[in-house]
Amino acid sequence: MIGNIVIVIASIIGMEIFALYFHKYFMHGPGWSWHESHHIRTEGRFEKNDLYGLCFSLIAAGLFIAGSLWWTPLWWMALGFTIYGVLYGFVHDGLVHQRWPFRYVPKGGYLYRLVLAHRLHHHTLTKDGAVSFGFLWAEEPDRLKAQLKAHNE
Repeated sequence: MIGNIVIVIASIIGMEIFALYFHKYFMHGPGWSWHESHHIRTEGRFEKNDLYGLCFSLIAAGLFIAGSLWWTPLWWMALGFTIYGVLYGFVHDGLVHQRWPFRYVPKGGYLYRLVLAHRLHHHTLTKDGAVSFGFLWAEEPDRLKAQLKAHNE
């Protein structure tokens, strides 16, 4: 069981690392046509950017199936991916973007730092010049502000 827990935790951490680089180099690069909807005001409950979550959930579903049929560690990896997706949904969509029916804005601590870092990320409306690409990891806000200032000079 300890090995399975390690796989789940490693998958969660691995997803944040993957998401950081995927967000920076793909979503703000060739995948901008979907991600742009997240940086501009859109009408309705959903935005084109939500298709990324759908794609990743299909990958997790495939891993659950493969893990059930052929190699059990894939099932535990899929569980880690799914837990990451739930954390992402809570933090990014719920807490940062207030896309849930309740409103909570943290006044301090790490959750506040996450919200601030993501707001700094949205300071730019184009695919270039953005900072803070992680979803559960947030760099120091003063450092992010300095990066934004340097890019705008």
